Amino acid sequence: MSYDLIVIGGGPAGYWAARRASDENLRTLLIEKKSIGGTCLNEGCIPSKVLLNSAKLFTSVKEGAKFGVVADNVKFEPETVIERKNRIVKKLSGGILNQLKSRGTEIIYGKAKIIGKMDGVFELTVNDTVVRGKNLLIATGSKPKIPVIDGIMEGLENGYVLTNSEFLDLKSLPASLVILGAGAVGLETASYYSMLGCKVTVLEMSDRIALNTGRGFAENLMKIFRKKGIDFYFNSSILNISHDSITFYSNGREYVLHPDYVLLCTGRTPVVDELGIENIGLTPEKDGIKIDETCQTNISRVYAAGDVTGGSMLAHTAFRQADVCVNNILGKKDVMRYDNIPYVIYSCPEIAGVGETEESAAGKGINYEKHTLSLQYSGRFVAENESGFELCEILVDKNSRRLIGVHIAGSYVSEIYMVQL
Repeated sequence: MSYDLIVIGGGPAGYWAARRASDENLRTLLIEKKSIGGTCLNEGCIPSKVLLNSAKLFTSVKEGAKFGVVADNVKFEPETVIERKNRIVKKLSGGILNQLKSRGTEIIYGKAKIIGKMDGVFELTVNDTVVRGKNLLIATGSKPKIPVIDGIMEGLENGYVLTNSEFLDLKSLPASLVILGAGAVGLETASYYSMLGCKVTVLEMSDRIALNTGRGFAENLMKIFRKKGIDFYFNSSILNISHDSITFYSNGREYVLHPDYVLLCTGRTPVVDELGIENIGLTPEKDGIKIDETCQTNISRVYAAGDVTGGSMLAHTAFRQADVCVNNILGKKDVMRYDNIPYVIYSCPEIAGVGETEESAAGKGINYEKHTLSLQYSGRFVAENESGFELCEILVDKNSRRLIGVHIAGSYVSEIYMVQL
C-alpha cells in the first residue's frame, strides 16, 4: 500500500497531523501500537485531570461551611473515581478515532519498523505488512524515565515503585508515599494525594520546584504547598529503595523514609528504540530526534513531532509541531517557535504561565521589569475563594514596553487564556 503520509504514533502530534493531512486530501496512514490518544489521553494529562477534579470537589465539600454549604460524613471512593476516569478516557479516545475515520484516515494497530528508502519512497513493516509513503512523520512520544537507583527495578517488578501507568490506577489510598520529582507531574500527583489525607513527601534532585517558573515564583509556590502538608527535600540523591524504605541524601544529610509506595515523576524519555530509523540514516540525539524549524529531520521528507523531539514535552507543542509538519508537506512554508507556548500545572493551587521567566529574560540580556499583581483585583477570584493562595508575576521589556512573560498561581488560573506574546 502506498500513501502520501505515514504517521507513526497516535498521540496528540500523530492524530492531529493525520487529521490535518486527511482534511487536505492527502492519503494518510496512522500507525499506533497501543491506544489512540497516546500517553496524554490514556496515562497522563486527561486521567490526572479527572482524579484531581474529584479530589478538589471532595476538598470543597469538606470545607464548604465557610461558603454556607454543610455536609456530614463526606467520603472519597477511589475505586469509583478510577472507574469514571476509565470511562472518560474511553469516550475521548473513541471520539478521536471517529473523527479520523470520518476523514478517511487509515489506521493500523501494531508496531512499525522502518525498512529503508527505495525510489524516493519510504518502506515500513507493520504486522508483517509492507507499507510505503512519500512522507514520514515520527510521533512515537515518550516513556517514563527510569533513574539508575539501587533496588528500583525490583520495586517496579514487585509493585511498590510505580510510574504514571500504575499510580493513576490505584483503587485504594496509601497512608504515605514518596514522589520522586517536583515538576508538573510530581506537583499534580502530590496535590491529589495530599488533598485526600495521604502523607506526601517529594524528593527533588535540583534546588527548587517547578523549573519552568522563575526562582522567586517557585519559592513562593513551595511555601503554599508546604502549608498544605507536603514535605520537600531538595538536592536529593537516592541511595536505595526497598519494599519498606527509601534511603536518600538531601543537602548532605542522610534520611530514611518508610512509604507505602514510591512514585516516579522523574521526567520522560523519547521513544526511538526499535523503530529502524538508522535504516534511513537518521540518528537520534540523546534527548530525542533533532528537527529544524520546519520540524523536518536531517533526512528530506522525514518529520518528527511531539515528545519524541525532546525539549518542550507539552500537548500544546505537539499540536503546533503537527501543524508545521503538515503545512510544509503541503508546500506551505511554516516554522516552529517555542518562545510563547503556554504551560499549565493542574495542581492545587493551579499554576499557569507563558513567555519569559526572570532567569530566561536575564540570560537573553533583556532589560526587564517585574510587576506583582494580586488576584484580589478579580471579582470572580474573590467570590469563589475565601482564603486564596494566589500569585501573579508579569514581566515587561523596559525598552519596548512589551509584555514578555506572565506566571500565575491560584484557583482556576488554567482557565485564563494565555495570549500570544
